[in-house]
Amino acid sequence: MYTIATREFFGLFKSIKSLIIIAILFLASYFSAKYADILLVVGQLSEREAENIHSAGLLILLLLFGLLFIMGLSHDSLNREIHERTIRFLITRASRSSITVGKFLGIWFFWFVCITISFILISIYAHKIDLFIFSQIMSLLTYQIALTLLLSMLIPKPGITMFLGVILGLGFPIVGLWVSFTSNIWLSWTKFLVPYYYLNQDNYAFLITLLLAGILLLFTFLMLKRRDC
Repeated sequence: MYTIATREFFGLFKSIKSLIIIAILFLASYFSAKYADILLVVGQLSEREAENIHSAGLLILLLLFGLLFIMGLSHDSLNREIHERTIRFLITRASRSSITVGKFLGIWFFWFVCITISFILISIYAHKIDLFIFSQIMSLLTYQIALTLLLSMLIPKPGITMFLGVILGLGFPIVGLWVSFTSNIWLSWTKFLVPYYYLNQDNYAFLITLLLAGILLLFTFLMLKRRDC
């Protein structure tokens, strides 16, 4: 599991797409923190919003495009192994649960490093690191990583997951935010299945997102277990 996680982690840093996304994250963090005082003057913000204004740019960016970024980099994390038959080699060296968890941890630590550095950049201007916002962002990314792995397991061809990843990456946040605030009684219950409803709460409800991510990861493992590799 450790070897799989390490390979996935360092593999993500080698692609041009990863470097572009990292640059976007860092630029969003830098400009959001640098011009936060201007937003405080222009906008009418609550006390809580004013406290978090330095990390607002990064938070909004990941709320809207986080899933697109993750799917853009990791949409083929599992089905690439199956498509290229390298999964057979992995299975001889590790259990299917270790493969699933190893892939997840490798991707998760990649994003953990990126977000940590982003918050360090923000702290230069904010003079603090908001651990609550940091935890919210990481819970959101944890859910999105688990969802990406599930999609990679559901769809056998990497080319198809790349296409669906773009559609889902753009559409899921829009639909997720809509169902989180809709009053439609037929659809409002779905808000409990997406992370955006829990992130909107000013408490630790976002921890439920980690439970949802665990369920998605469990489904991924069960599908891999049933797959004839």
